[in-house]
Amino acid sequence: MDLHTWFLYVTVAIVAIVSPGPAILLAIHNSVMYDMKAVVFSTLGNVLGLFTLSSAAMLGLGVVLKTSAVLFLMFKILGALYLIYIGVKQFRNLSNVFEKISLNSKKSKSEYFAIFSKGYLVCVSNPKPIIFFTALFPLFLNTNASLVPQFFILTFTFMTLSYMTLMSYAFFAKNLKSWFSHNHRATWFNRISGAFFVALGVSLLGLERK
Repeated sequence: MDLHTWFLYVTVAIVAIVSPGPAILLAIHNSVMYDMKAVVFSTLGNVLGLFTLSSAAMLGLGVVLKTSAVLFLMFKILGALYLIYIGVKQFRNLSNVFEKISLNSKKSKSEYFAIFSKGYLVCVSNPKPIIFFTALFPLFLNTNASLVPQFFILTFTFMTLSYMTLMSYAFFAKNLKSWFSHNHRATWFNRISGAFFVALGVSLLGLERK
């Protein structure tokens, strides 16, 4: 893979990554509701999910999803239901979680693992990245060279860009944390972020096998 091809790939990847989606919303949510350490764990879960989906796409799952209407529909429904579940749960959380956080800012390993798992599940439950990787990778692969090194270059580039983007969104959202400390504002943040998760889940149902 030459440098020009890699730069072109980076450009395309950045456009895809900075677009608002479940991972960005989750990073912002964790930054405002918890702290940057929680964002690190959820973001690591997300990038691990990206590696899983990228591997699945390279192994042919993307092609299967594009050709099997039943499997694609099942995958899409499960992903949508998970996002809707997160949204409803968040929407119903009407308490001021900031008060609880200030009382117990230290989290256990199980709590951080739950945050990590949530980031991973939000990523892998979405068939859109698999279709994206399936459509994107062939455009930048040199078939005359070994595919494995190219796969790792493209995948880890995407993972790094995604990690940097999610952390950047979370860092800027962190500055709003003090503003949300008011009970009424915290309640509305729960409602709005929950509604966004539900909306993303519903929009996922409209994803086509293109």
